[in-house]
Amino acid sequence: MSETIRLRAIGHVRGGRKEPIDDDWDAVGCTIALDPAQFQPEATASLGDFSHIEVVFHFDQVADEEINRGARHPRGRTDWPLVGIFAQRGKGRPNRIGVTVCRLLSADGLNLKVKGLDAIDGTPVLDVKPVMTGFLPRGEVREPAWSKELMDRYW
Repeated sequence: MSETIRLRAIGHVRGGRKEPIDDDWDAVGCTIALDPAQFQPEATASLGDFSHIEVVFHFDQVADEEINRGARHPRGRTDWPLVGIFAQRGKGRPNRIGVTVCRLLSADGLNLKVKGLDAIDGTPVLDVKPVMTGFLPRGEVREPAWSKELMDRYW
C-alpha cells in the first residue's frame, strides 16, 4: 500500500529560531521566502488581505531514528498518557510534515512576513493557504486535558 509522492519546496523559512525550542512560538517572527524560479510576485496578490495563513512545511532536520510509528508520551512526560503519533502534532511524524496557522504581517511579492510559525530557519515550505473562516471547524472542538496543558506556553 506504500506509495511514493514527490513534493517540491515552494520556498524556505528565513530568520526566526535556529533551534526547535518547544514553547513561546508566538513571539517568533520570520519570513517565508518563496522561490523566484517557480513563482512571479503576483502569486501572492491579495494574500495580504488575510490576517492569517496556514503553512505546510517539512521537518527536514528530523533524523530517521526520531520517526515514531507507534505511541509515545508527548514531550517524554510520563505523567501524560501514552498516545499514538496520529493523536499528537510532534515533529517525529512518518512523513515529517508540519502544518501551522500563523499571523500574516505582510505579503511583499515573494516574501511573506509572519509571526507564530513554529518552523526553524531554513525549513522547506511546501504550501501556503489563506485562513478562511468557512474552513474552520464547525461545531465544538474536543481535546484531552494533556493537550491543553502541552499548549499552555506553546504560543
